[in-house]
Amino acid sequence: MSKYVAAIDQGTTSTRCIVFDKQGNIVSIGQKEHEQIYPKPGWVEHNPEEIWKNTLEVVAQARIARSIGIDDLAAVGITNQRETTVVWNRKTGRPYYNAIVWQDTRTTELVVYHQQKEEDDWWKITTGLPLATYFSALKLRWLLDNVPNLRKDAEKGLALFGNMDTFLIWNLTGGPRGGLHITDVTNASRTQLMSIFNVDWDNEVLRRLDIPKEMLPAIVPSSKVYGTIAAEPLRNVPLAGILGDQQAALLGQACLEPGEAKNTYGTGCFMLMNTGTKIVPSHFGLLTTVAYQFDRQPVHYALEGSVAMAGALVQWLRDNLGLISSSAEIETLARSVKDNGGLYFVPAFSGLYAPYWKAHARGIIAGLTRYANKGHIARAALEATAFQTFEVLEAMEKDSGIKLSSLRVDGGMVANELLMQFQADLLGVPVIRPKMVETTALGAAYAAGLAVRYWTSFEDVRRNWGIDKTWTPEMPEYKRNNLYMYWQKAIERSFDWDE
Repeated sequence: MSKYVAAIDQGTTSTRCIVFDKQGNIVSIGQKEHEQIYPKPGWVEHNPEEIWKNTLEVVAQARIARSIGIDDLAAVGITNQRETTVVWNRKTGRPYYNAIVWQDTRTTELVVYHQQKEEDDWWKITTGLPLATYFSALKLRWLLDNVPNLRKDAEKGLALFGNMDTFLIWNLTGGPRGGLHITDVTNASRTQLMSIFNVDWDNEVLRRLDIPKEMLPAIVPSSKVYGTIAAEPLRNVPLAGILGDQQAALLGQACLEPGEAKNTYGTGCFMLMNTGTKIVPSHFGLLTTVAYQFDRQPVHYALEGSVAMAGALVQWLRDNLGLISSSAEIETLARSVKDNGGLYFVPAFSGLYAPYWKAHARGIIAGLTRYANKGHIARAALEATAFQTFEVLEAMEKDSGIKLSSLRVDGGMVANELLMQFQADLLGVPVIRPKMVETTALGAAYAAGLAVRYWTSFEDVRRNWGIDKTWTPEMPEYKRNNLYMYWQKAIERSFDWDE
């Protein structure tokens, strides 16, 4: 009998393969970063071929580290950075252009053009998503308009589109020799090409954006045996789970009932609340998205608040300013001062996402005086993530009518205890870190393992979840209100910076 389930976690900055046992513990891990490409201000790209090679390498790393045989693996699940858009040739497998990353803002003019033609929030009503540079649809339209011969090949059925899950699955299952061209419902819901009601590609959206339907993958459930893998490091292992990274974290956190929510502190910051089989339209700046779908089961939905810059802001302080030499040093630097010194850092590097959706906002540091030092900047950067989370949670409570009694958290930044305490202080509710913080990969593993009966029910998922640490609020309400007042002043000053 197979001992483990593997998850391929293709993220914004790196690709990992993590192998889990039945108790949801990590058995082995392989990881490799890939290049972040910035051709112009606001443009962010990845090399899809580099990511594909890294995927094969990290799978091999994870297997070799613990001598894991093919027969030891019951199934493989995939989770991925969402919205990042890649188009490749069906016959050669070669990408026509670099992958355009979810943070990229080159489609700002297309957003404005379609907003001017919009009537009655049509895009948000149809797809659950507001018009924004964030999603895949306008990225795909930009590629069709700007890459030589791509539209011609697309209309002939030679060019294939997908987010990173689709690109990796196609390669893993044979590539030009019969690779599966599929995506799951969660990733499809992030393209802005899918009807949130019908859970299928929307013909009117495709007509408005002039996107050939022949390019699009088939939409499948998030948990199902799709086929077996052909690529050597995983040959003949069933591929049985696909989830966008934030939906995978929702499952990994065992948020399986309506009203249960999690927040992931990664490159960006993403809060999701399970709304069950009910579609909840947002009136306060959130997204209506698909949470997951198990084979032969109804689709489950979620409300989501997306923040573009969280861990990415710490990376910027490290790589662009040289303020720290490693991301882990941010907490020590922030603790060198007793408070933010009156500084507020709005990291609107790619505009503002939820709940504002201001494409023309840009990053600012407000409240600078001669008193300020690098410790205050570090502290303000961490606090920015907590302030943005607070605004998303406020919107989520208004949309759902549910007052959250606690917040489950995961992602790389939850190791930062200063941030977690400030988050609890700001929210006024306990912040709970689980024993297993690699919930994104774990969620993909659960989706795959449930499909092959490695885990038999959601009860196994709930049983595996456990608390590592809880932070409870300690800040007086007057102080919290004062901090938030200044944050709101800073946010407003970031609006419409870019004309």
